[in-house]
Amino acid sequence: MRLPAWLKLVLVVAALILAGYLLRLTIFRPKPVPVTVFRVAPGTVEETVTNSKAGTVKARRRSKMSPEVGGRVAYIGARAGDRITKGEVLLRINDADLKAALALAQHDLATARATAQEACLAADLAERDYQRSLGLKKDQIVSTEMLDRLESGSAAAGARCAAARAAIERSSAAIDLAEANLKKTALLAPFDGVVADLRTEMGEWASPSPPGMALPPVYDLIDPTSIYVSAPLDEVDAGKVRVGLPARITLDPYPGKSFTGRVTRVAPYVLDVEQQNRTLEVEIDFDGADFARTLLPGTSADVEIILKAVRDVLRIPSYALLEGDRALVFEQGLLAEREVKTGLRNWEYAEVTGGLRKDDLVVVSLDRAEVKAGARAVIKTEQKEAAAKDDQKGAGKSQAGGQEDPKDTAR
Repeated sequence: MRLPAWLKLVLVVAALILAGYLLRLTIFRPKPVPVTVFRVAPGTVEETVTNSKAGTVKARRRSKMSPEVGGRVAYIGARAGDRITKGEVLLRINDADLKAALALAQHDLATARATAQEACLAADLAERDYQRSLGLKKDQIVSTEMLDRLESGSAAAGARCAAARAAIERSSAAIDLAEANLKKTALLAPFDGVVADLRTEMGEWASPSPPGMALPPVYDLIDPTSIYVSAPLDEVDAGKVRVGLPARITLDPYPGKSFTGRVTRVAPYVLDVEQQNRTLEVEIDFDGADFARTLLPGTSADVEIILKAVRDVLRIPSYALLEGDRALVFEQGLLAEREVKTGLRNWEYAEVTGGLRKDDLVVVSLDRAEVKAGARAVIKTEQKEAAAKDDQKGAGKSQAGGQEDPKDTAR
């Protein structure tokens, strides 16, 4: 029995369609998309705030000093890098003229004392003469006129004695002034510390820094026991930060490490500088005082202040979340979309309160268009959880000096 022509055509078309479908499922079937996944596991999630601009390592006690008087440098007691103690003479200005002025004042004092001694002896004698004459008045041996002259002479001698004694005090004050001026020629260390910089040499002229004139200081001294970090936060975080909160500090000279610290000061005002974002200044002290002493003031630093932390909760990387708090999950070779309920989160991790279970494989390589719900996939790498390290970091149990910064990127 012969088939009609139209039926033959239908059968041929059906065969072609079936062949194309089979080819699509076999030869032309898209290859599975390689993806990187993160296995959902318990860990620590923190709510943090970070500095809006780079912070700076500073010293609370840093003195930029110049001598109080100008003159030629006659002595240098410490140079850059030297350790100094409080009261140590750092520099001395040529003081020959001031020493001469002191010696002159001392001679003036000796002269004033001798003059005062002479004047007061004369006054004492005049007073005794007057008293004797006063006793002879009753016998009318001494006239009234003579008695008046003796009384006046005694008073005048007493005044000369008082003036001579005042001259002694003036000469003593002149000595004090000469000694004070002489002391100004010596620049003394105000605290124990290290010389950061010295800007003069023997024989050069050193000048004081008058108010209103920005002359370079001769010495720059730093107290290494007063090192801290000053960092600006965005003004929107002003109500969140308080003294005593723990913090992590990262420093450019120590890549891959973070150091623990604590907020010790929050500025009582927001800094309002024209053409800049308004910022709140905070200060953080290092937990490791010995390590802090090794830091150089002026080093840039970033801080992360921990406002709140939850531990032993399910978490996923924050960058694994799609818009609307959705995530792609790897299930039996396919990618499925899940709605995720989140709690506490920061730039690194988000707490999972619903939508995912422990050991679910969440896709974190979302930078390709073919990574989407329904796509066939194969696991390329798996980011492993480092919960123990992160819990230790969140609890602040790291060594005071520093710790490796966990990135959870073990392959």
